[in-house]
Amino acid sequence: DEAGQVVRPALLWNDTRSAGAATDLIAELGNERGGGAAAGRQAWADAVGLVPVASFTVTKLRWLAQHEPENAARTAAVALPHDWLTWRLAGSPGLDALVTDRGDASGTGYWSAATGEYRTDLLERALGSTPVVPRVLGPAEQAGTVGWDGTGTGALLGPGTGDNAAAALGLAAEPGDVVLSIGTSGVVSIVSTTPTADPTGTVAGFADATGNFLPLIATLNAARVLDATARLLGVDHAELSRLALTAPAGAGGLALVPYLEGERTPDRPTSTGALHGLTLTTADPAHLARAAVEGLLCGLADGLDAVAAGGTPVRRVFLVGGGAASEAVRRLAPAVLGVPVLVPPPGEYVANGAARQAAWVLRRQSDPSADAPAWPVPGTEVYEASPVPSVRERYAEVREMTAERV
Repeated sequence: DEAGQVVRPALLWNDTRSAGAATDLIAELGNERGGGAAAGRQAWADAVGLVPVASFTVTKLRWLAQHEPENAARTAAVALPHDWLTWRLAGSPGLDALVTDRGDASGTGYWSAATGEYRTDLLERALGSTPVVPRVLGPAEQAGTVGWDGTGTGALLGPGTGDNAAAALGLAAEPGDVVLSIGTSGVVSIVSTTPTADPTGTVAGFADATGNFLPLIATLNAARVLDATARLLGVDHAELSRLALTAPAGAGGLALVPYLEGERTPDRPTSTGALHGLTLTTADPAHLARAAVEGLLCGLADGLDAVAAGGTPVRRVFLVGGGAASEAVRRLAPAVLGVPVLVPPPGEYVANGAARQAAWVLRRQSDPSADAPAWPVPGTEVYEASPVPSVRERYAEVREMTAERV
């Protein structure tokens, strides 16, 4: 608010309460263009490189305006958590001092990675006003200095970035490299030298932390699919993995559509999970474990196809995140994805990216044109397997059956 106080606890990106707001924003822009939802999706993609879904900030602001108008009226500035933290570390110097980076700004729904400009008309459309928004910094640009003691002479502050852009930076991903992260969410992103505008909304045209672009898809259901299946079977993750590897490819026709908390890609926020092909033969722990791993990977394989369709040839696929610790995930991934998979050693690659960015900011002090420092990732293992297209074909069949049911 005007005094710099937080107005309300944030709606997190995976809070699907704003799904209706996304639909409304698309329809409104489409109607203004003389068309329906298709025209709206195209207009949003052209404007900011993405189509609103419940995860983007612009939909949260519309939800706030609709459901908590008094809080919307109090809002004087809108910042993402990392922007707020930078501002606090700098000593809360005033709302006009808020800063962000290209990676996080490109997920708001009112900043364009292609043009580098805010679309304040879209911000006002969502919230009903035009609050202060953070200035977008360039890669390795200083965000200020730590100043909570009032002196402003503390350590340098970097621009920061979102978790996906940081992971790509920590892996030293280059154009054509795909990062497939299996964490709370599942993310498939590809480093590209050109921006993306997908009117279907499948691919979000984000920016990365180096000055390139990071088209990505995100699924709500990833490692927690393994958690839920292990809980259902009463086993730990090691045993879940062992069971999955004892069942045949395709799990005998048993297929899990793992929409356990709705889904973002495809955009089905009210969907639930579904298990198809249960027979006397497949009604055992091994087949269910295999179906869970394959269902998880099939959703990510659809994402890989989508980001690759943007025109950037796939060079390498890095598999990271907590789900990559599963031997079954590592071994089955190349068969489902249809490409070799590189698995770096377990590590916090988002934190590594933050460290690499910090080193880059420091390097720029003495050389304003310096590139990011080299950041090797030793110990990376390569997993290869013959593709098994029948797994994805079966998954696609039951995925669409689920869509019809919903």
